[in-house]
Amino acid sequence: MIQNELDNLAVIDMDAGEIFSGSPSGRIIKGFATPCGFTPNIDLDYLFHDSMREVVVWLLTTPEERADSLYIFGPTGSGKTSLVRQLAARLNYPVFEVTGHGRLEFPDLAGHLSLHNGSMAFQYGPLALAMRYGGIFLLNEIDLLDPATATGLNGVLDGGPLCIPENGGEIINPHPMFRFVATANTNGASDDSGLYQGTLRQNIALMDRFWLCEVGYPAPATEELLLERVASSIPQDTRKGMVLFANEVRRLFVGESDTQKHGETIEVTFSTRTLIRWATLTIRFQPLARQNIQPICYALDRALGYRASRETRAMLHELAQRMFATAQATTNTP
Repeated sequence: MIQNELDNLAVIDMDAGEIFSGSPSGRIIKGFATPCGFTPNIDLDYLFHDSMREVVVWLLTTPEERADSLYIFGPTGSGKTSLVRQLAARLNYPVFEVTGHGRLEFPDLAGHLSLHNGSMAFQYGPLALAMRYGGIFLLNEIDLLDPATATGLNGVLDGGPLCIPENGGEIINPHPMFRFVATANTNGASDDSGLYQGTLRQNIALMDRFWLCEVGYPAPATEELLLERVASSIPQDTRKGMVLFANEVRRLFVGESDTQKHGETIEVTFSTRTLIRWATLTIRFQPLARQNIQPICYALDRALGYRASRETRAMLHELAQRMFATAQATTNTP
């Protein structure tokens, strides 16, 4: 079934403004007529932040112009992967996704022989499928790859064909709609902060083949609007306090808070997905209020606090109370 969907993918012209803002712009962007089994579902509650502009400009590059591959980097939970998925969903783009790790090898991307119905058959990997049918190959956590493995992608990144020796030397020429996107927590130069252990410095020749895009956490107003969408039953001043708290935890994590001494950090941070988890858990735990248990504090531990030391957890609870008081004061100020 999915194979038939891939075989029948049809490229069409779309109006970029109409697709991404609801207003026709006259700018044409290539997409597909219908989604398939590899197309992400559209999240109607998803809020695009400013970084989407760079990715849209990248997507606007015509197949004839052959866009560079895209390398998106930024802090954990800032929405790098979801940004690609949701842009692809609006264009009906199939996304073939894999997560990098230290033991990932090139056959995991291109494909390998496997046993099927009692005989050996070649199973195409996500890179081969994206190149053959014209999808987005999304390689998450590329900075966890062994640089030697990553460098094996140089030919594909240059627009060349994919050769698969395991399948009789098959050559797959890149489809005009094929796109390559990598995501990472670092910019490929490894991590000197100690925040992202296991990341590796990538080959400079590999990195020279990418267009780099940095994605940070959404602006406070965007996260407040996001919480309004996913947790509207939580009072406005509480949602505002949650966002204030999340941003202060992020500053404490990187050692940029006004309350810290030089070199001090905490061991946890607050991603946007953690913020959403906190809000949704707060709603689920509302019945605990009848037992004189604060749902918002109870949810905080389960969303983030239990990952931290006891000392940090106690500090987080105290910080949360201060942020809620600040939010309440500013929200009620005429």
